[in-house]
Amino acid sequence: MEWQPEPESLRQLIQLLNSTQSPDNEVQQQNNQRLEELRKVPDFINYLLFVLVAMKEESATARAVAGLLLKNSVRQDFGSIPPHVLEYVKRKSIDAIGDPDTLVRHTLGTVIATSVALGKIRNWPEILPRLMQLLDSSEYPVVEGAWDILHKICDECGLELDEPLEDGTRPLNVMIPKFLSFFSSELPLLREYAIATTTIFVTKRSECMQPMIDTFVVELFKRANDENPEVLKAVCRAVVALLETRPEKLMPELENVVNYMIYTTQHTDPDIAMEACEFWLAFCEQEELVESLRPFLSRVIPTLMRGMVYTERDLLMLDNGDDDAVVPDSDQDIKPRHHRARTHDHHEGGGAASGEDGEGADDGDSDDDYEYDSEDDEDDIYSEWNLRKCSAASLDVMSTAFGDQVLEFVLPALREELANDDWCIKEAGILALGAIAEGCMTGMEPHLANLLPYLIQWFKHEKALVRSIACWSASRYGKWALFGSEPNTLKVYFEPLLAGLLETMMDNNKRVQEAACSAFATIEELAGPYMVPYIQPVLETLIRAFDLYQRKNLIILYDAVGTLAEAVGSELNHPSFVQMLMPNMMKRWENLHTEDPHMFPVFECLSAIALSLGPGFAPYAQPVFERCVQIVGETLQVCQQAAHDPSIEAPDRDLVIVALDLISSIVQALGDDSQHLIAEHNGIALQLVGMCMIDPVTDVRQSAFALLGDLAMHCFGLLQPQLEGIMQQLVPQIDRNYAHIHVCNNAAWSAGEIALKAGNELMQPYVNPLLERLIPLLNNENTPVTLSENAAITIGRLGLICPAIVAPNLEIFAQRWCLVLLSVKDNEEKSSAFRGMMTMIGTNPQGISKAFLYFCQAALNWQTPDPMLMDMFIQTFAGLKQLAGNEWEASMGMLDPQSRQMIKDRFNA
Repeated sequence: MEWQPEPESLRQLIQLLNSTQSPDNEVQQQNNQRLEELRKVPDFINYLLFVLVAMKEESATARAVAGLLLKNSVRQDFGSIPPHVLEYVKRKSIDAIGDPDTLVRHTLGTVIATSVALGKIRNWPEILPRLMQLLDSSEYPVVEGAWDILHKICDECGLELDEPLEDGTRPLNVMIPKFLSFFSSELPLLREYAIATTTIFVTKRSECMQPMIDTFVVELFKRANDENPEVLKAVCRAVVALLETRPEKLMPELENVVNYMIYTTQHTDPDIAMEACEFWLAFCEQEELVESLRPFLSRVIPTLMRGMVYTERDLLMLDNGDDDAVVPDSDQDIKPRHHRARTHDHHEGGGAASGEDGEGADDGDSDDDYEYDSEDDEDDIYSEWNLRKCSAASLDVMSTAFGDQVLEFVLPALREELANDDWCIKEAGILALGAIAEGCMTGMEPHLANLLPYLIQWFKHEKALVRSIACWSASRYGKWALFGSEPNTLKVYFEPLLAGLLETMMDNNKRVQEAACSAFATIEELAGPYMVPYIQPVLETLIRAFDLYQRKNLIILYDAVGTLAEAVGSELNHPSFVQMLMPNMMKRWENLHTEDPHMFPVFECLSAIALSLGPGFAPYAQPVFERCVQIVGETLQVCQQAAHDPSIEAPDRDLVIVALDLISSIVQALGDDSQHLIAEHNGIALQLVGMCMIDPVTDVRQSAFALLGDLAMHCFGLLQPQLEGIMQQLVPQIDRNYAHIHVCNNAAWSAGEIALKAGNELMQPYVNPLLERLIPLLNNENTPVTLSENAAITIGRLGLICPAIVAPNLEIFAQRWCLVLLSVKDNEEKSSAFRGMMTMIGTNPQGISKAFLYFCQAALNWQTPDPMLMDMFIQTFAGLKQLAGNEWEASMGMLDPQSRQMIKDRFNA
């Protein structure tokens, strides 16, 4: 007998679903708690599905909520759903595909696609044939519903669809021809579905798609002048996908394709124009293709520059020239912010690089550069990528690709735009001027002596949007103002630029404040130590801005303060500067609630200040440290409770990460004097660090091991009693497959710091387990650079402390070790590693024989070796020469003459 709902339970569920729309927070919390309880009921999924597909008399909203809850339950609990319940879901879902209500229909589509993605197509073999059959239905809701589901399945399961089923057939061999037939459907929505869904397989480089790619291209361009805007957008996305994956299909007709995309980039619908504009961005990012675009630059570049002018829709949303500095920001104005955990490297002074596990740090070449026009101030719909941003980004990459050659086409239009009385056109010219800065700096240099003063003058334009874009554009030429070839550059160009930005930071328009403050942060980062003479006026402005800015711009202001600290370093540790800055910062720190969105930027700002002030941070360290420890402890406690009680919401672990990183900065700032802080409260801080080292969240472990390394340097006496437990947690994190690269990196680095402090006797039990992991990491040429460097340095340090254990392995890693450390700048960490290498060579001189030439190169690469290291180089080469005897000259003969002479001169060999 088929399952049927119990009437009273159904009634209660309907009541609950209807109340989910209540604006009352208390009601919402009660609902969430009740829904969590219901999830434990064995047939809760059946009830949700019944409401979604069978209760057509209920509101579409209530049914859709049931569907979303169903989708979430399926996604979260798929592995534990009883087979008979899954079968019920499959059977009833298929029967309801053509629901008359679009919201319900699409929600059901999400449920089906989620079930297919999690359960795999082979375990629901009837779903695809049924959906393909429904495409031929005479009922529009059925056809549209089938397309909606197919599109979602193709997006989720594209790779699986390309694989043969048990009977040897590939689903896509049947599906794609059917999809192509819908390119000419009479119904625009079905044409859009067909083009968008088929494009998925172009993007994924589907094997089944390739034999049909020519048909796809032909059918696609039949729709090039489609009257429906959504279809045109789909066509443009498909052309971009072809350019990125099968450009040879466009090259024979490149002129026609370019003409079409130029025409469409100027479409009156800005959304269509934006999709077309993506073509130029994609083209310039294809190094092997970009040269083909050169003949068309004279037409493409003016098109892009026209696309940078604000549309009427833009102005309706953005043209707020009001003095709104006193208007408080709403919570919606402040976007969520995520802290980037520290990872130890050797290219930024051992500072914090960042990125998700397995990915490198941001290289700065990002479309985020085009967030400068501050459209994020407005509704979420307007914070998205648009034609203006896409046009500017395209001109940027085009100028990078072609360099000064684009100026032939940019400058005439630029002169007209900058001289135009229409402020919108002038503003677009200023945007274009900033967009070409990176690619055309050399060609623009002769014009900058005149242009930069104009940009600074426009900081005072009557229109806020002009003032804000002028700040951004001027910051793009900051490097020239600092280091340009003009005489007295700092006095004539940099100081007026800095003064102009500082004055504009106090603008009465919030958008201008944001742009000026961001531009200032860019300039101070470029200037670095050149900012030192200006610390006093800069701090005066920053302190005034703290009183003027509303909540959103305060976040940027904290970033600017932190960047100043990083730029000027210990020069900030002057009593007058400290007195100007720290009372203000500490007041804000003390008034912050843990849930405040400012928590992350304030923590990050204080981290930078602590590192800059060094011992000067001591008067402020105690309350900051204690609050960090409190936050870590309370957050971990609630996380543990939430793991056992679903009714408790797990807190954001980003708070733990940012607190750990601030503790790291305090330890680095105070050095050995930080020991009394760490030892307080029965060493609770060390206990928390130990818990964080085994936390399930990788970023928490990453920051924990960064802090562990700092503690090893400055507080090893506190770590020593717990060394065995620490190493048991540390060693497994050094993963030869570096699944979590930044955790692995920081664990490897901290192991080296521990080794230096622990000494031979304490470290011996851990050397071989570490080498078993570090040597494969080092010898793997695919290991990311920073991880390879840390592995090499830690191996060297282990060799310095325990040479008798490490030296027998020297022949295995010596060559790669020398190659990896060639690119590392001279510093104490590298010095200790080389002392370890030469200690190992002294223990096992034969181990370096096959890598002798590489060792010579690595030795010569040192620019400023300290006296102890230099003495070891001389002794090591003398020992190797003595050991080689008559073969020494033959070994030296393998070096080029210049290197041979340098070895003799520098190392007396």
